Amino acid sequence: MSRNDAATRFAFIAVLGAPNAGKSTLVNALTGTKVSIVSPKVQTTRARIRGIAMAGNAQLALVDTPGIFKPGRRLDRAMVSAAWDAAGESDARLLLVDAKRGIDADTDALIRTLEQNRQKTILVINKIDLVKKDALLPLIAALAKHAIFTDTFPVSAQTGENIAELKQFLADAAPEGPWMFPADDASDIPARLFAAEITREKLFLLLQKELPYHVSVSTDAYREEKNAIRIEQTIIVGRAAHKPIVVGRKGEMIKKIGESARRELTRLLGTKVNLFLFVKVQENWTDDPAQYAAWGLDYNA
Repeated sequence: MSRNDAATRFAFIAVLGAPNAGKSTLVNALTGTKVSIVSPKVQTTRARIRGIAMAGNAQLALVDTPGIFKPGRRLDRAMVSAAWDAAGESDARLLLVDAKRGIDADTDALIRTLEQNRQKTILVINKIDLVKKDALLPLIAALAKHAIFTDTFPVSAQTGENIAELKQFLADAAPEGPWMFPADDASDIPARLFAAEITREKLFLLLQKELPYHVSVSTDAYREEKNAIRIEQTIIVGRAAHKPIVVGRKGEMIKKIGESARRELTRLLGTKVNLFLFVKVQENWTDDPAQYAAWGLDYNA
């Protein structure tokens, strides 16, 4: 491919990987700002979120996909389907492998599917800051045996190591074409969904064990007022027993969630945010087609 520095370039790039491989952290690192939520728990990402990275004359639309795993529930199937759809529709694919975890069952299944689909992929070995360099070489050698991998980048999305090199490589490889988004946009995620995702991140960070997986957040109102943005959200729980846990003793937990989300939104939006949270019980909310539509997922996947 000939290079023309005067021509604009554009590429859709799917970011794939097993749960908790660091996909959202990588997308945030490449875009230079937070567009996707992050937590230590697996399967935090539900929607397909595009982060928009600029590198010289190239614009990269990075599709942060839900972690690919063996699906069980309807929501799981929809998440995994969205990830594979992104892989098939993109100009390029990145497969993230956790350097510390290595080739686990989820990653092995991912590689096999990519091979079956004959989808050439860029290998990104993430979290290299957590392993010794001599332990990295056997993993690279084992993965290099797979012919689908065209290039390999050991990186740390957390510390930024080798992120600039990966970004420049993706920019150079992007095909010539017009940009699809304004140059100053960091994401195409709707403001309402972005605000809901930030609050959901705080639920993952502040609530214990499995409860965050049974909770959803919807933004009911998002209005720009004088010197502030007013956001009203509903935290949806699937069981009556979950509501007092989210609210907490004397409302302490819901207050913590609200304060943390408000601070984050104020920082990211660059203006004062007035956030109002409500909690309601909606049994079987994971079977509500409206929830899937909000996340851009296929209810019938």
